[in-house]
Amino acid sequence: MDAPGLIEPPPPRLYLPFEAGPWRMAMGLVAAPFSALLEIDGDYAEQMALRRRLLAERHAEVFAALPGSEPARQATLALLAAHLPEHYPQWFSRAGERLLNRLTGEEWDLTALPCDPLELAGRLVQEDLCLMEPDPAGPRLAAAMLCFPTRWRLGEKLGRPIGAIHAPVPFFAERLGAPVERFMEMLKPGRLVERFNWSILDDPALFQPHGHGRIEPDPAITPEKLWLRVERQTLSRLPGLATVLFTIKIHQYPITAISDRPGIAARLAAAIRALPRETTRYKSLLPFRDALLAFLDGRSAA
Repeated sequence: MDAPGLIEPPPPRLYLPFEAGPWRMAMGLVAAPFSALLEIDGDYAEQMALRRRLLAERHAEVFAALPGSEPARQATLALLAAHLPEHYPQWFSRAGERLLNRLTGEEWDLTALPCDPLELAGRLVQEDLCLMEPDPAGPRLAAAMLCFPTRWRLGEKLGRPIGAIHAPVPFFAERLGAPVERFMEMLKPGRLVERFNWSILDDPALFQPHGHGRIEPDPAITPEKLWLRVERQTLSRLPGLATVLFTIKIHQYPITAISDRPGIAARLAAAIRALPRETTRYKSLLPFRDALLAFLDGRSAA
């Protein structure tokens, strides 16, 4: 990103989507302009280098597609190849079927792809890209470019309907399963919605396919080692298709840094205390929950 005249991407945004009130499980969808489909920030160079490395070394773990999903994979690339030059012309430009990424210096011929269209789409953006296709059992995961999973494995989810994908999530089936399926079936073309999901991890690695459900206390995990991990998720329907594009953008912040902000330590502590035990266990908070709450209470009282 040292090219003369190149505008540097802005710092990553700060999202703090937890609340201090009573816990409730909800979709939490908010309408957003379609121009907000993607985010490009100062982590772009580092994250794209990691994505290239994962694709080279662990390709089968980060990219997968079912037969029959080819139109949706091609449509995803076509969408991004039009969206990026339109909304981020300072970094992307297009001349006919050639797409230039000024942030990496890469230029792509869209008529002679070096890889699957969905993989190339994932080489352009920081978001992970999941394609949900209609199925009698409910929308199913038909293809994905998933370099930065938060403790789930693509190989275990590919081809499964959304209810089965979320089977390990406490209360999902009885509270959100049917509403989520209905929403995805009714989502109109051209509409974009976003939602946020948060967790607290003791590892800042972006590629984390393991780790749900840890329960044993671990005194070695101190608050100084913890990170708030936020997923910004969007859903939209691909043009001309019934497939829903589900994007996931990871944001991570050290707990010690965000808890310095006024009111944040108390708000996060209240949100953690409000979680049902099943959710606390699923989020693997039990190994350090008590230590984290003591730390946040101390910051709140300071």
